[in-house]
Amino acid sequence: MSAGRVVIGGSTGFMGRYLIARLRSEGREVVTISRSGADIRWGDQAAIDQAVDGASLVIGLAGKSVNCRYTPENRAEIFRSRLDTTSSLSSAIEKASAPPALWVNSSTATIYRHAEDRPMTESDGELGSGFSVEVAKAWEKALFAADLPGTRRVALRSAIVLGHGGVLGPIRNLARLGLGGAQYDGRWPVSRARRAAGTAHFPGARRGRQRFSWVHIEDVARIIDFLEDTPTLEGEVNAAAPHPVDNVEFMATVRRVLGVRIGVPTPRWMLELGAVGIRTETELVLKSRWVLPEKLTTAGFEFRYPTLEDAVRESFDREVATAV
Repeated sequence: MSAGRVVIGGSTGFMGRYLIARLRSEGREVVTISRSGADIRWGDQAAIDQAVDGASLVIGLAGKSVNCRYTPENRAEIFRSRLDTTSSLSSAIEKASAPPALWVNSSTATIYRHAEDRPMTESDGELGSGFSVEVAKAWEKALFAADLPGTRRVALRSAIVLGHGGVLGPIRNLARLGLGGAQYDGRWPVSRARRAAGTAHFPGARRGRQRFSWVHIEDVARIIDFLEDTPTLEGEVNAAAPHPVDNVEFMATVRRVLGVRIGVPTPRWMLELGAVGIRTETELVLKSRWVLPEKLTTAGFEFRYPTLEDAVRESFDREVATAV
């Protein structure tokens, strides 16, 4: 098991909180960076430089959640929050007299195109287009921009992360209300402004057949451990379980684990109206993400939660245990 100081930028989110607790339980020193509630605040570059110098691992997770409406203000903040923080970590590593051996920075499997015909891997995946894809491209460009010969860099292209909390909380609530059916795509009017901004979702898979790639949060943590111990892995790495499903199977699995027999499907028009009400975007559930972890499996990584039902069951069981 690796040792040494870990610096986590973006430490107050779902993934950050999980990693901090896990790493500290293993006896590792963890220094956190965030806008608030952390050891160091973003903008205090001198403190960030000091924390990074001599660390063994830097993990970049910072960025405004994409679970919002893609207004001009939110789009600008989604970009800024990722690029500024990534550049800050890059600057600290570049100046370090003892740079970290590994820098793992968040990216997203959304960088690949809407895929219904075949899965996307690191070797043959096709990048998509539109706002979310451009965010991912810019994020990875910032990660690899500087010349950092002493630090191996990995862009972790994560699929939807499952665990206690996160995306499963709202889905569980919908399922218990009988609304846990598949999300159906379909036609919806698209304005010129949304076309120009790249935020329009155009109809793709029908009747819930959009692919759903996912990964359990424990496996993300184990992937980071594996990356530390596997110096041959660098560049883009897909963090996605090896057995993706479609949306119909995903929602059926949620209902099965919860013991809910009925799940009414949700058509596109209802999703669009609901998305306005809860201030989010339908792309998050309608884009077909079909991603496989080619680099990890080739290198010998074994997933603790390779199948969806085990991952969902563990997430809900731990939620119950925590409540008790």
